[in-house]
Amino acid sequence: QVLPVESGGGLVQPGGSLRLSCAASGFQLSYYSMAWFRQAPGKEREGVICTSRSDDVKYYTDSVKGRFTISRDNSKNTVYLQMTSLQSDDTAVYYCATPLGPRCPTEDEHMYWGVGTQVTVSS
Repeated sequence: QVLPVESGGGLVQPGGSLRLSCAASGFQLSYYSMAWFRQAPGKEREGVICTSRSDDVKYYTDSVKGRFTISRDNSKNTVYLQMTSLQSDDTAVYYCATPLGPRCPTEDEHMYWGVGTQVTVSS
């Protein structure tokens, strides 16, 4: 079964940092693009950032540029989302997903999703 498994969410103060992890279960993520999405309360899910199989990075939203980075450790079959300078608007459930293809997906493509991890930015 193809399943990304997120971890690392929690409560962080404004201006703080957090690193989310996404472990690949049932597939080898080195062959595929991996993306992070998020859904804030009362809002639609939006794409955040993606890394292609060749490690090209795509930002789906300008609001995280300069603050969020994505990386992968193929030896651990894990992709990471490093978040810095967190703001209250970053509060959301963060999802890891893959289209099981080499390039970063469009936001409406079929993907395999994790169950998400909650990130809350609050003082």
